[in-house]
Amino acid sequence: MELGRLIGPDLEELLKSNPAGVAELLDELHPQDIADGLATLDDEGLAQALKTMPFELAAQVFERLEEERQVELAPVLGIESTVRMVSEMDADDATDFFDHLPAEKAQRFFSRLKTVDPDAARDVQELGRWPETSAGGLMTNQVVVVSEQTTVEQALSTLRAKAAEGVEVLQALYVLDQDEDVTGFMTLRKVLMTPATAIVRDVMERNLVSVPPEMDQEEVARVFARYDMHALPVVDENQKLLGLITSDDVIDVFEEEAEEDAQRMGAIDPIDESYFSASFWTYLQKRAPWLLILFVGGFFTTTAMSAFEPVLGAVTQLAVYLPLLISAGGNSGSQSSTLIIRGLAVGEIQSRDWWRVLGREFLQGLTLGFLLAVIGSARAYFGDAGSGLAALVGITILCIVTMGCVVGSMMPLLLHRLGLDPATSSTPFIASLVDVLGIIVYLGLAQFLLSGFHQFSLLNGG
Repeated sequence: MELGRLIGPDLEELLKSNPAGVAELLDELHPQDIADGLATLDDEGLAQALKTMPFELAAQVFERLEEERQVELAPVLGIESTVRMVSEMDADDATDFFDHLPAEKAQRFFSRLKTVDPDAARDVQELGRWPETSAGGLMTNQVVVVSEQTTVEQALSTLRAKAAEGVEVLQALYVLDQDEDVTGFMTLRKVLMTPATAIVRDVMERNLVSVPPEMDQEEVARVFARYDMHALPVVDENQKLLGLITSDDVIDVFEEEAEEDAQRMGAIDPIDESYFSASFWTYLQKRAPWLLILFVGGFFTTTAMSAFEPVLGAVTQLAVYLPLLISAGGNSGSQSSTLIIRGLAVGEIQSRDWWRVLGREFLQGLTLGFLLAVIGSARAYFGDAGSGLAALVGITILCIVTMGCVVGSMMPLLLHRLGLDPATSSTPFIASLVDVLGIIVYLGLAQFLLSGFHQFSLLNGG
């Protein structure tokens, strides 16, 4: 990315002064760096740059542009140039391109692709059957397969032939029986280390890890990470090999899911576009509803304080410590929520573990609450609040931090159990809920103390 940004101005200037010199400048650069460098150009300039490159390089650069930018660029390049470039893309990336095109335009481009490259069109049609966020939507159907009866020497020849065809993944080949069911695999290392005359069936690995095409991409990423794989086969219920998911696609999934969770935890609906690409109205639509919900939720805080107005009026010093208590509860809840959401994301925690989580977070809350209560009570006591108010602050901190840990841990588990994204239980929601509970506990205890015949003077240091 940094190299792309550095060469961007030079590319733009060269396109204006000497378009023919662009190809020479780009000869030694990686296609991704070229795509990054050209990303700042307008559509006309980017189309011109692609047309000055050798076709193979232009296709690689086009493939590495964001899907939204590819769609914007397609009308400027024209249907012929665009379809030729798409035909050179990996099948899964070409499918993503068609998924982002408007329906009418996608049909016209696909019809042309069937004429230009029928095999590529067939691959796109096959992969397009699956949802974009499923294992089937992530896979490529460029897989190296051999028969169980094949010799290792023949398998190596198959690998060489597939490499010449430009197959993306060659680290492993997959073994099919006479019914074309997948029964095992061989890594490239094993192919190279095994005697050439050996039969594949006798030397192949049978502990094949695979996923069904309907599996959600987040679960696919977990399987990938758990088994430390470079490629993951996709197999249907009849043990037919449908395709292969590669590590670069899974990295994209991790980035996408992390970005979505980060946005949801900030109370923003996920935005697929970059910050400057998204329109002003898009941000309003994504942010305003949640801000309104949180704002209305704040009414409960106001209501809780109004209910205890006589207490606040009697002992005005109580209000001084409200921000301290609210922050303690919100912070503890946010910590617990973050830990549980992360545990759910990587598969360390399941919904059925709620009781174990509850016990652990309750004890954590008590311990952390006691630590903060000691410090908070000391602050109140030496701040001339009096022993009664200092005790009240300490007890409230203990309660509110414990509640924060429990609420912050249970809410993501509840949402996960209901089939919702746990990240929806974002920091603002946890904080708002714990704020209300904390105010009720704090002022409720104060009211209880004030109801005693001598507590009023005690709270005021009397």
